[in-house]
Amino acid sequence: MKRNNKILLNLRSFEMKILIESIIVGLFSGIIIVLYRLMIEKSFSITAHIYSNISSNKFFIPLWIMGFVLAGFVVGFIVKKQPIISGSGIPQMEGALTDKMEISWWRLIVWKFIGGIICLAAGLSLGREGPSVQMGSALGQGFSKILKRLKTEEKYLITSGASAGLSAAFNAPIAGGIFALEEVHKKISSKIMVSAFAASITAALVSKYFFGLKPMFNVENMKALPLKYYVYLIGLGIILGVMGVIFNKSLYKSQDIYGKLKNMPIYIKTIIPFLMAALLWIFLPQVLGGGEDLVNNLLAVPISFKLLIVVLIVKFIFTMISYGSAVPGGIFLPLLAIGAIIGLIYADIIHGLFGFSNIYAANLIVFSMAGYFAAIVKAPITGIVLIVEMTGSVFALMPMAAVCLVAYVVSDVLNSKPVYEELLERMLEKRKAS
Repeated sequence: MKRNNKILLNLRSFEMKILIESIIVGLFSGIIIVLYRLMIEKSFSITAHIYSNISSNKFFIPLWIMGFVLAGFVVGFIVKKQPIISGSGIPQMEGALTDKMEISWWRLIVWKFIGGIICLAAGLSLGREGPSVQMGSALGQGFSKILKRLKTEEKYLITSGASAGLSAAFNAPIAGGIFALEEVHKKISSKIMVSAFAASITAALVSKYFFGLKPMFNVENMKALPLKYYVYLIGLGIILGVMGVIFNKSLYKSQDIYGKLKNMPIYIKTIIPFLMAALLWIFLPQVLGGGEDLVNNLLAVPISFKLLIVVLIVKFIFTMISYGSAVPGGIFLPLLAIGAIIGLIYADIIHGLFGFSNIYAANLIVFSMAGYFAAIVKAPITGIVLIVEMTGSVFALMPMAAVCLVAYVVSDVLNSKPVYEELLERMLEKRKAS
């Protein structure tokens, strides 16, 4: 009996220690990610300011392009020296968690921070969430190593940091916690839940202190979708499922194409998306960046059907070229933006064919972001909660869940694996081959 009581006491002591340490990891992760977000916003606005000043004078355009070439070269040089920072960072985080990858936590944070800012300042079609998750997880690992914690405890702290990173990147504390359960560990555990949510909520408090309480996407005028329109959600889910499979296959194909350029140094490959970004600043600035502004514009400003098609195609291709080059940056925001465009195109089509009221176009934009996420990442609960937190549209939970369910099932039927799982496998295979 005494032995059982001692075990129970030790277990409770361990859980309390994990809780406190997770809060500390969440606090510092929140501070780092807030700084990362602020630096991205400031650097992107500087790039936009420079372009607005030189755009009227064609003489400066070659200098503008040369600046992007230089930025691409610098990022490529960083990736060559620190290959662990390439891409989203979520597959690497999952690799570190399962002891399949070794990382230098402080080098990762420093160089992912710098490389990510350069890429997003230039307007590459990448998101901040992948780097945020990876930097948060690295901070959790660093905290564990500094305090000489056991490997089991370290894994909880890596998870806590990852949850905090996602939470601070999107002001989405609940999604940050669920992400740890559904995507990272793929199981429910009370210890994982407590540590992940403790870090996630702490990081969100830091983020909301700096960025405010408003949701990321403005859907103030969005109304509840009438039941008579629910039948259209089936078609939307099917389209999103198919398009999600196409997204994943295209992402892997883009990596393969870059991989075939064996004689080309990495710091030359990374120039390619920067060159494309330089030209898109001139010809189609709507597709630049992760897509936060693009989604808010879709929700607020009427856009012609033809322009929507152009934006969809270019945004999709630009995302593939950006991510495939192995520069640091995530795919959450770009895929949400692409999903939003698909939703608005679908709304326009059923408006013309069946008289669907465009008053509810915003609903389909929001549902499509969640559905596209579910089809690609294969984490539908995270997708639903994430979009609810990013929009504040709790009343849209049921139709959103319906779209996610259909999209998920369609992608499953088409044998599409979760994108981060596949990216990790490809990364490990590449390491073995080299």
